Amino acid sequence: MNKAVKIIGIALGVIVLVLAGAVGYFNLSYPDVDPAPNITVERTPERIARGEYLANYVTVCIDCHSTRDWSKFAGPVMPGTEGKGGEEFNEQIGGVPGSVFSSNITPAGIAGYSDGELLRTFTTGVTRENRALFPIMPYPSYHQLSEEDAYSIVAYIRSLPPIENTVGESKLNFPLNFIVKTIPLKSYTPKPAPDRNNEVEYGRYMATIAACGDCHTPAEKGEPIPGMDFAGGFSFMFPGGVVKSLNITPDEETGIGLWTKEDFVARFKAFADSSSQNIPVEMHEFNTPMSWIMYAGMTDDDLGAIYTYLRTLKPVKNQVEKFTPHQQAAGK
Repeated sequence: MNKAVKIIGIALGVIVLVLAGAVGYFNLSYPDVDPAPNITVERTPERIARGEYLANYVTVCIDCHSTRDWSKFAGPVMPGTEGKGGEEFNEQIGGVPGSVFSSNITPAGIAGYSDGELLRTFTTGVTRENRALFPIMPYPSYHQLSEEDAYSIVAYIRSLPPIENTVGESKLNFPLNFIVKTIPLKSYTPKPAPDRNNEVEYGRYMATIAACGDCHTPAEKGEPIPGMDFAGGFSFMFPGGVVKSLNITPDEETGIGLWTKEDFVARFKAFADSSSQNIPVEMHEFNTPMSWIMYAGMTDDDLGAIYTYLRTLKPVKNQVEKFTPHQQAAGK
């Protein structure tokens, strides 16, 4: 009996050692990315201005990396919090299996980063500490940035007023805490600047770096549903209920097929005035994660190009119920 117990103990010990070795090997091997490029981004006024435009109105980095006021429609950014990070995304907010906190991207939070490390972080999804980011940070979309636009974002972020802010530690549930390490991209290969004279291709570029497809494509178990690109239905949990993104394919019944370019641009520009940026919303009422107030700062030409690109997509018939109150959802 004692011999049998001893043998079982030895076997279990070997299994534990093998598993520990496998975990150690995996953690040493992933994330598998190239070293950060050795670059120094020249901070010209033109680059800072372009980066400010992108980070606030297109890629909307400032959206997730600031504090948003959810007592108002579309959660406008609270003045003075730009870039300080600390926003939490979890199963109730954003559907994240665990807790993810946005980083402090002001100079107070990224002082130890080289320009190359900063660039690698938002284009491949790996921090200078070799930590893989959960792709609620849309680095696969930012991976498509042209070199000049990526450099402009680096220059702008460096110009932000430093804000001291201690951010919580992100923790993902098993097995996602291992899976997330395999997602980052190997390296950032700079893309050529898009041809603004080709409205469809330029619109594709703008829609990509704005990560439109990330929120407007439904997913199952974290994976986009094939054939449903831009068809809406991605779910967001809010205090008042479940909010779903709308269909922005050119389907005439359930999408934007009957919208004109002027309709599309006007929908965004409606949030450009101060009255639209301060609409109070009760906790039980409909609200939206869509950063209307930030996207309203995009130029008419850029919004128009996105519309032109969306019109080239395959129409998908998908009627979306944009808001289901919690009480109604529970009764279904």
